[in-house]
Amino acid sequence: MLKTADRVLGVHIIGSNASELIGEAVVTMEFAGASEDLARIVHAHPTLSEVMHETALAVDKRPLHF
Repeated sequence: MLKTADRVLGVHIIGSNASELIGEAVVTMEFAGASEDLARIVHAHPTLSEVMHETALAVDKRPLHF
């Protein structure tokens, strides 16, 4: 089965801790990464960066915490 490729082209992050999250998205975009690439990165627990992990997993309809 052929899976459609995705690529992170940009993000919108709004909130008091947005500056802590934007770095992960920027690195993913710099290396022409997809949401799957972002989902495979190890995110420390418990940290705010887990939000990016959950978001990337949700793109493929497989979030850990729904």
